[in-house]
Amino acid sequence: MLSDDFLESYHRDGFAVLTDAVAAEKCLELRARAGEIVEEFDHTGGGKTFSTTEQTHSREEYFLTSGGAVRCFLEEGVVDTQGRLLVEKANSVNKIGHAMHDLDPVFAAFSYTPLVAEVVSQLGIVNPQMLQSMYIFKSPGVGGEVVPHIDHSFLWTQPKSVMTLWYAIDDSTVENGCMWAMPGGHLSEPVRQRFRAEGGSTTMDVYDDTPYPLGEFVPVEAPRGTLVAFDGMLPHFSRHNHSDRPRHAYTVHVIDSDARYLKDNWLHRGEELPLRPLFEEVERLSA
Repeated sequence: MLSDDFLESYHRDGFAVLTDAVAAEKCLELRARAGEIVEEFDHTGGGKTFSTTEQTHSREEYFLTSGGAVRCFLEEGVVDTQGRLLVEKANSVNKIGHAMHDLDPVFAAFSYTPLVAEVVSQLGIVNPQMLQSMYIFKSPGVGGEVVPHIDHSFLWTQPKSVMTLWYAIDDSTVENGCMWAMPGGHLSEPVRQRFRAEGGSTTMDVYDDTPYPLGEFVPVEAPRGTLVAFDGMLPHFSRHNHSDRPRHAYTVHVIDSDARYLKDNWLHRGEELPLRPLFEEVERLSA
């Protein structure tokens, strides 16, 4: 059973930290599998760079059709005008997304565990489904900044239900770009934005352009194997990795199937890959 402190922290602060949630060898297995996916990745062709600011048709199509796929997204600035990588391939990728948990056996075994079932159940999701997964590299020197945001803005349900489970695959510190969170911000801060699909592209609706109070954020440093669970309304961000050490992390987003998942959300799957009931999938993989 999860401790009372864990549950109280989640409801009070919007996030809770569980160290030693995953054995180090399991983290290294996931790290190795991510490396294999990157090695097999063909970086040539348009649209494969991850950007929160620049939009092109090829970029949007590659991104919008990734909900039922396993795709690599490059860091900005790692490819020259001739399509050649400016850094070694292993450090060129920003992330892998967005359905490894259902399409890759190594990621599935890491994602659907009794611990996950216990966490989402005790934190109040009645009929959970694992919506998406991301393996985030944050490589030395090139791992980019992620600006303050809430995950509900990107995975919108009515009522809001998204919960994030974030795993430290490497030691995560201030020096190598750890996550920063705003304790209690899930209760006090308004929804400022909504990211959605529109006409084959994406758009960001802005409801409130007030900057987040960065002085109220705290670093969430986490050794390898740590699980951080946080509310979809929790403001969080991470800085550029200027260190010489990587900061790999794996994150999954869980929603309640009792909530309505809006049709204009950017992430959707085809009928050939429906979302799976989380509890049933944990039981199947644990059998």
